[in-house]
Amino acid sequence: MVVFASFATVAPVQSADLPSVDEIRAIAEEATLYGLLLVMLYGIMNEYAINKDSGEFKAPFNEIKNEPRVYTPADTAIVTPNSDTPYSFAWMDLRAEPVVLCVPEMPKERYYSVQLTSQYTFNFGYIGSRSTGNGSGCYAIAGPGWNGSAPEGIKEVFVSGTEFALALYRTQLFGPADIDNVKAIQAKYSVQPLSAFLGQPAPAPPPA
Repeated sequence: MVVFASFATVAPVQSADLPSVDEIRAIAEEATLYGLLLVMLYGIMNEYAINKDSGEFKAPFNEIKNEPRVYTPADTAIVTPNSDTPYSFAWMDLRAEPVVLCVPEMPKERYYSVQLTSQYTFNFGYIGSRSTGNGSGCYAIAGPGWNGSAPEGIKEVFVSGTEFALALYRTQLFGPADIDNVKAIQAKYSVQPLSAFLGQPAPAPPPA
């Protein structure tokens, strides 16, 4: 016995119900502007924090990777990195809990910055000489769903608009002979989950 499926009659789409060419173009432009940044940042995140075989892998999520050198044309994950600034990187997974970034006391004459970027490439905060000064301190980076208050020992809480975010460190280098001083400073940067900072049990991990 053969059974035929029954389908309701679908009314034909009228041309008046379709968007115009100009409307389609406008929608496509808005979709590109919305999605392109997410795709580009995901590409960097994949190379730096997920794909260990990418050739540019730095460190797993919520760990810091210091680069005690200047960048060269061989570094291709980021389009135009500075060629005279040693970097440090920390990709943060903020789904389970905030992440705490601690920075050391910085010499008065040395500029440094920690740029906090969401997956929309929006810079939602800065730590460093121009924003928080050259003093030492610890700062919490929280995801969009977190609604707690700053715990003791945390100077400020920065809230990302996305559940994954990048902390991009720049430490001023005065010249080739200064690289060991930069290495000593980078070694004092720390990144850890809030529960570890507070000495408390970690929450349930997010999905893989």
